[in-house]
Amino acid sequence: MDKLKEKTIKKEVVYDGHIIQVRKDEVELHDGSKADRELVIHPGGVGIAIEDEEGKFFMVKQYRYGQSKTMIEFPAGKKEKGEEPLTTAKRETVEETGYEGKDFIYLGSLVPTPAYDTEVIELYYAKQGEYKGQHLDDDEDLEVFKMSLEEITEKIVSGEIQDAKTIAMTFLIQKFKEKDRHE
Repeated sequence: MDKLKEKTIKKEVVYDGHIIQVRKDEVELHDGSKADRELVIHPGGVGIAIEDEEGKFFMVKQYRYGQSKTMIEFPAGKKEKGEEPLTTAKRETVEETGYEGKDFIYLGSLVPTPAYDTEVIELYYAKQGEYKGQHLDDDEDLEVFKMSLEEITEKIVSGEIQDAKTIAMTFLIQKFKEKDRHE
C-alpha cells in the first residue's frame, strides 16, 4: 500500500464550466489528519508534432489568456467527451493546420500540473498528409508557420518557447530520430 496516498473524504464542485470543473476536496493524510485540496478537472488533450517532407514542423502562434501573452507551440487541442486521444489528434491536426496527419506515432503522455490539475496531454508525432482546409473554433485565432527541429530547440533554449508540451515533444522527437538513425 502507498503510504503517501491521500484518501478522499468529501468532494464539492465549486465551479462547473465549459472546459473545466473546479472542486474543493477534503482528504485524510496517512497520519490521520485532514487537509483541503483544490482541484481543476480537465478532460485532457493532445499535442501533435507534424513534420513536412522537408523536415520542418508545423507550429502555431496564439495568444494565451492565462499567460497574458502570445506563445509559440506545437498544434494541440482538448479531447471531446469520450473521444480517443488519437481521434482528437487527427481532428485537431486538420482544424489547426488545415493538413491531415499520417503515420501517427504515440510519443507518450505529459502531466503538466500534477499538484492541482487532472489534465493529461497525449503526445503524437506525424507526417504531413493532404490539405483539407483549416477549421478553427469560433473563438480561436492563431498563425500557422513551420520551423526546423533545430530552430525549435534554439527558441526553447533562448526562452522564446515556454510551452511545456512543446518542450517535452521536442526532446522526445529528438530522441526518436536519434534512435531511428541508429537502427
